[in-house]
Amino acid sequence: MTDSLRPGGDGSVYGAVHLGYLAVQSERLADWERFGALAIGLHADRLDSDTLRFRLDDRACRFLIRRGPAEDVTALGWHIDDHETFDRILARVSDRGVPIEEGSAEETALRGVERLWRFPGPKGIATEIFTTPVTTAEPLRMLGSGWVTGEAGMGHVAIVSREPESMHAYYRTLFDSRLSDFIDENISGLRMKIRFLRVNERHHSIAVANIRGIKIDPIRTRVQHVNIQAASLEDMLAAYGRVTDLGFRMAWSVGQHTNDRELSFYCVTPSGFELEVGWNPVVITPELDAAWTATTYQGISIWGHHTASETPLDKLTQLRTAASRLRTPEITVPALTGSVAL
Repeated sequence: MTDSLRPGGDGSVYGAVHLGYLAVQSERLADWERFGALAIGLHADRLDSDTLRFRLDDRACRFLIRRGPAEDVTALGWHIDDHETFDRILARVSDRGVPIEEGSAEETALRGVERLWRFPGPKGIATEIFTTPVTTAEPLRMLGSGWVTGEAGMGHVAIVSREPESMHAYYRTLFDSRLSDFIDENISGLRMKIRFLRVNERHHSIAVANIRGIKIDPIRTRVQHVNIQAASLEDMLAAYGRVTDLGFRMAWSVGQHTNDRELSFYCVTPSGFELEVGWNPVVITPELDAAWTATTYQGISIWGHHTASETPLDKLTQLRTAASRLRTPEITVPALTGSVAL
């Protein structure tokens, strides 16, 4: 990491935080193994009948799939560069009275990390932070040339929220996230506002979307999609072909985004949230970061990203989900959502 991004005297941890792994709970491990290994082309390790891991690089775990009923992402694991920064983040949480628990030896081993701590996150997704990741020299068994991780982390997560300001404030308070830009989009007649937050050189590690003027959430899962970045355009397109050929559901066709210029497609995971496989997004280097100004873009895509398989039943299910959520407050973490300028 360059010195200009390293946490300094101002106490900022920006640049020392990277999305490290995702934990998913699912009863469909056989489908996940087929989806991840044969369609997307990831390295799969089946540890036992209840546990599956995927690798993207030399780290032991990037996706942890464990048997359970949620069919959703249950935790986001954030790699913190050093113990000093790790302790600074823990202090931000504990000083505000937020409950923290240390990961057990079994949990730490399953995630392939050292020094694991966990505390509440928005929408009930646990936030987990760790220091040193476990790496392995075992050769990767993947379909393709590889995935882009490194300083940018493993990708990004997009979440639909009825409390977007609270979620934005959470990541700013915790990780000193910076606003990259906004997108205004009209989806099925609803006006959507999306905030894109970065914690390192990746254009965004968290995207937060909300329906303008209406506090509804039409998505069943806690996350709308997870993104990983292919090393080459050929890898991305080959994965698109395998997803289609193997009969997995495609959500959005290949297209290019307006803000980060990433080329990508979206498919539906066995748990119901989407996986975006992308290529070649904008990287916000230290030079760009110093002069970056948040911009509002009209529309998600320059071209492509056409709806591939939405049916009237899908729309009805989304309306029922939104209606049921109206009666239940969205989970926030008020102690970590101080006021923030948007």
